[in-house]
Amino acid sequence: MGSKFTLIIERDEEGWLISEVVELPGCHTQAKSMDQLLERTREAIRSYLASEGKHEISEEFVGVQQLEV
Repeated sequence: MGSKFTLIIERDEEGWLISEVVELPGCHTQAKSMDQLLERTREAIRSYLASEGKHEISEEFVGVQQLEV
């Protein structure tokens, strides 16, 4: 069983989906469909982990909030 990572997924003004891996600073990618985005994100995570060597992931994702002001 593999490691689990937290993704933040947004859609930009041109319709691209963008994912950012919370636990891996600078690990992000984009795609036009959700399926393609998830596959590209898996590839980005694998590349990140391979290029950086052994990782200690100490950040703990707490959650996402929406706040109306």
